[in-house]
Amino acid sequence: MNWENRTVSMTLPAEAEFIDLVRLTLYGICTKLGFSYEEIEDMKVAVAEACNNVVVHAYEPGSAGTMEIQFEMLESGIRISVKDQGNSFNFEEKAQQSTSLHDKSLEEANIGGLGIYLMQALMDEVEVMSGRGTEVILTKRLSKSEEMV
Repeated sequence: MNWENRTVSMTLPAEAEFIDLVRLTLYGICTKLGFSYEEIEDMKVAVAEACNNVVVHAYEPGSAGTMEIQFEMLESGIRISVKDQGNSFNFEEKAQQSTSLHDKSLEEANIGGLGIYLMQALMDEVEVMSGRGTEVILTKRLSKSEEMV
């Protein structure tokens, strides 16, 4: 079956208990697309981090909110969007804070910037759009050897 140009969407409560559903869906789709186990595990970490940001930062404590997740299957891989309608943030400012941690001790690491750094390290592309809410778009390409499977 040709999976490219298909999109799977889900809207879930912005609560930690629902992140596992996102990870399971990601696993199922990426297995069918031919990603390796290691690549899928990396994507699960990056997507869970994006979802966790929604759960922790997007909505005021005690207020109900949702997260919208889209898995767009591409000829060359997958594009995953995690979107909320909550509080926005300045991505450029956070990205500058997420500099390399190689020469720093654990105490010097800026906890607020680790999520973005992690997503950028695990995915091929990371885009963040702010405005009314925040949308994080994570793209992972299939390597040439896997596309021929």
